[in-house]
Amino acid sequence: MANNNNPLIIELEKMLRGGTAHVGINDAVADLPVHALAEKPYGLPYSIWQLVEHIRIAQWDMLDFSRNPNYKPIQWPDDYWPKEAGPEDSRAFDASIKQVNEDLESFIQLLHTSDLNTPFPHGEGQTLLQEALQIADHNAYHIAEIVVIRRLLNTWK
Repeated sequence: MANNNNPLIIELEKMLRGGTAHVGINDAVADLPVHALAEKPYGLPYSIWQLVEHIRIAQWDMLDFSRNPNYKPIQWPDDYWPKEAGPEDSRAFDASIKQVNEDLESFIQLLHTSDLNTPFPHGEGQTLLQEALQIADHNAYHIAEIVVIRRLLNTWK
């Protein structure tokens, strides 16, 4: 089943890539100084690194749920948030961003090749459409937090 010309799929893909009213993750972290990754300004509970990792983990979990009939849930909230405020090095940060992008592309491919409205047999009524909307909503929320932290750190364009 190919959904390449389906207007809903086209709009979902736009939303997942950052929409037309928000920035995507690549723009949110562009030209980000490495020293800013672990900072938590003004008593905020999360650093940019922790937000990026949370996006990566949660998006991977939703992708895994959407394509794996043998899906095993991870523990909320412990498995969804990294403990460390910053990455080991810039390579770890780059790898995290790369994985976010690769998993997003895998999910978009799933949208183009799967039915949006059939509930997953291994779920509780969830559909691919619901997972797509949840990923878009979740990512937009946390990407906005990254932008706010960058503004507070004076590292936003």
